[in-house]
Amino acid sequence: MRTSLIVLAAVIGGAMLANLKATQESPPSSRVYKSPGGATLRVLLDQAGLGGTEVELGELTFPPNSDSGDHRHGVAEAFYVLQGELEHVVNGRSVKLSAGMVGSVRPPDTVRHKTGAAGARALVIWAPGGEMARVTARWRPQ
Repeated sequence: MRTSLIVLAAVIGGAMLANLKATQESPPSSRVYKSPGGATLRVLLDQAGLGGTEVELGELTFPPNSDSGDHRHGVAEAFYVLQGELEHVVNGRSVKLSAGMVGSVRPPDTVRHKTGAAGARALVIWAPGGEMARVTARWRPQ
């Protein structure tokens, strides 16, 4: 069930991106944020770009040997790993995700993201939207 929901969110997100591109032909966002731990988030789609709060998309790049520390999200979060390897720890259960794999977390789960020597790059999907502002509130705009 959980996998089906994540796949559905990815399909909906992809369809929304395709629709946005087809209707607006907007350039990729130049908004990038950097976390205190060195991770960077490039905004791909947010409320301003979508015109609604249904979903947010970003490209998250984790530096080598990083550890986000335990944290929680107020909405569902899904990662689609694009490059590298990401250790996705949910409620103490660790899963190694590599390119092409999906990891997810729902409130009130506790999550932690760790990388090895190569770091990782992932598409992050938050549904519903609004989480990006909370996450980046203590990050620096680049």
